[in-house]
Order: sequence, then C-alpha cells, then structure tokens
Amino acid sequence: MARPKEFDQDTALEAALGVFREHGYAATSAGMLTEAMNIGRQSLYDTFGDKWQLYRAAVQRYGDAESRAHLAALATGPKAIDGLRAMMARVVAEAHMPCLGLGSLTEFGVSREELNQLHAATGRVLSKAIAARIAEAQRQGDVPSAVNAQHAAAFLLANVAGIRMAARGGAEDAELHALARFALQALH
Repeated sequence: MARPKEFDQDTALEAALGVFREHGYAATSAGMLTEAMNIGRQSLYDTFGDKWQLYRAAVQRYGDAESRAHLAALATGPKAIDGLRAMMARVVAEAHMPCLGLGSLTEFGVSREELNQLHAATGRVLSKAIAARIAEAQRQGDVPSAVNAQHAAAFLLANVAGIRMAARGGAEDAELHALARFALQALH
C-alpha cells in the first residue's frame, strides 16, 4: 500500500518555481529541487513525474500568476491609461526578481512545443487585455486614435521583457522607471 503524501503539493511546486526562476532548467539539479521542495527524490517523481514535467508545471503556474497580476494592475485607476501605468509600475517594482517566463524563452526559444503553447496562451490573454485598455484610452482621449492598439500592446509587452532583462543585467531602479515611462510615452 502506498504511503500518503506528507507534503503540500502547491507549496512544493512554488518552491520548485523559485529554483527554476533563479537557475533555469538546465542548471537546476534534482537535488536542488528536492532540497528546496523539502521532499525526497521519489516523492518528486511520484508526484510531478520528471524534472521536465515539474518545469512545465512551474512555467504554467508562473504564467498564470503573472497574468492575473498584470490583469489586476490593468484594471486599476479611473482611466484606462492609469491601468497601463499601473501595469508598467508593477513590472518595474518586480523587475529585479528573475522572470521564469522570460527565462524559459531565453533558454529554449521556440524549440519546445509545450512551452510554446503555454507562452502563446499567456501572451494572447495579456495582449488582448492590454489592447483593450489602449483602445479604451483612445476613446478617453489619452492615446491618439491613429495608434494601432494591437501593435501598441505588442510593443508594451516587448518593453516588459526589456525592462526585466535590463534589471537582470544590473540596471538601477531609476533606469527601469525611465524605460517604463518612455514605453508609455510611445503611445502618445
């Protein structure tokens, strides 16, 4: 008879997510994972499959959490432009923390279909929400109507990645704030 699991799977997955954020997939060993997750190697495999399945689960969890946080920021403020500012401010505030989404893209590019699907799903949700807020800001007179909302959303998402890369490369907060400010100014 199998012993019942004596650990919280969500807590263990969150711990694994932290290791993958910091070290990426290739540089993370099973030992690093089991130590951070506070579980045995067999429990890791019995519960999560293998390292790759655990990584995919961590990327999914991270993408879902980041999407919710971005959407919440976008929904703030009395005007749509305020939500866009809040989203970019959130990115700057957390830019020094490693980004698992960006990390998985830089490590694997488009070579892993499972990751491509995860990234595409997250990207569609965020792009659609950002474009909707930009269109709303256009109706409110804060963004010129000549701006293509979908292209502008893609531009902002590219700048989110750029801000996170700059932070990972050692950029100071003032520079990160300036990058976010210039990205938003491009909407005008």
